[in-house]
Amino acid sequence: MPVTLETFPLALRDWLCAFLPQEFHWLLSGLLVIIAILTVFGLGFAFITVAERKFLGRFQNRIGPNRVGPFGLLQPFADAVKALTKEDIVPATADKLPHFLAPCVIVSGALLCFAVLPYGRHLVPADLDAGLLYFFAAGAFTELAVFMAGWSSHNKFSLLAGIRALAQLVSYELPLLLATLPAVMAARSLNLQTIVGSQSPAAGLKAGFLPNWHLFSPWGAAGFLIFLIAAIAESNRSPFDLPEGESEIIAGHLTEYSGFKYALFFMGEYFGLIALSGFCATLFLGGWQAPYAALEVIPSWVWFGLKVAALIFTFIWIRATFLRLRMDQLMRFSWKFLLPLALINLGTAAFWLLTAHWQGAWWIALRWFAAAALVIAPYSILGRRLFRGLGARTYEYAPNN
Repeated sequence: MPVTLETFPLALRDWLCAFLPQEFHWLLSGLLVIIAILTVFGLGFAFITVAERKFLGRFQNRIGPNRVGPFGLLQPFADAVKALTKEDIVPATADKLPHFLAPCVIVSGALLCFAVLPYGRHLVPADLDAGLLYFFAAGAFTELAVFMAGWSSHNKFSLLAGIRALAQLVSYELPLLLATLPAVMAARSLNLQTIVGSQSPAAGLKAGFLPNWHLFSPWGAAGFLIFLIAAIAESNRSPFDLPEGESEIIAGHLTEYSGFKYALFFMGEYFGLIALSGFCATLFLGGWQAPYAALEVIPSWVWFGLKVAALIFTFIWIRATFLRLRMDQLMRFSWKFLLPLALINLGTAAFWLLTAHWQGAWWIALRWFAAAALVIAPYSILGRRLFRGLGARTYEYAPNN
């Protein structure tokens, strides 16, 4: 295989493995994958925090970090030193072992999710047949870590906030999972590399000019939006950042954490954000596939990185735009809107796949119209029912005394 930008990571791995006997190649290859994931996503976490603070500053007409290093690029490393040197305070009555393990569990769970993501045509750390199920199983560590943090702190605020966070995570885990099933139905596989292959530009273009991605279909667009909203809630980001509840319950399940343990929770959240962005790109945006065959000269792992970066920017944009919801609004939105819409979208995907044999311009137009109606009509009906009974918003002002 000639060494190109596409195969450069594999060539580098083989060159390093050549220094060891053949029987140890599997060990070194696994270690190199682990080191690469920790390095790339560790640095990615650091610079995403800088990018987010700079973008939020620009959105809010203020200056972001710009003092530490050129253009403020060394700010995350200064924050890491500050977190490492802060005093680690543990309540005397806390359950010491779960209190210590909770931040480690949330980071390790997010890192395990990176193992099955296909980063390129030849870059799949673990190509599992049930890769999608593995991703959700590893992501479930978040719920465990939140419960451990709230329970072990021996603090009523932390315990109540941990229960509230679990309610949010479980509520949005269901639409998140259901939003992925249409992509599984289309690819007829739980293997993430197979799902990416089903969106190859070699299979043709949608409507004659759109990339062959799941996003550019009625069920794919609906599934993408449901997944995006649920992913925001799963990542504990605005406007769904209620688990911390700093205005009413201090800092939620993080109340009794300080120093580097506190920083590990945020590292886990950002790792989870990156993993969900990569998962979303894999399911709906073609993964490492180029949008058009003529653009396949660009390495596949570059396309994957660009799509993940675009999704992360979308998360930042949403954070700067929308106000935080109340807890009752949060739960109502999941159970009465997202979950029914995700279930209906399964039927839409089934209709789309069963009518794939329809030929002719009129039949194809009818197929698109019917599938779009199956998405838009439930959205309209559920949206109206969601706000029914809430009443008009009223404003009260303090008297001028």
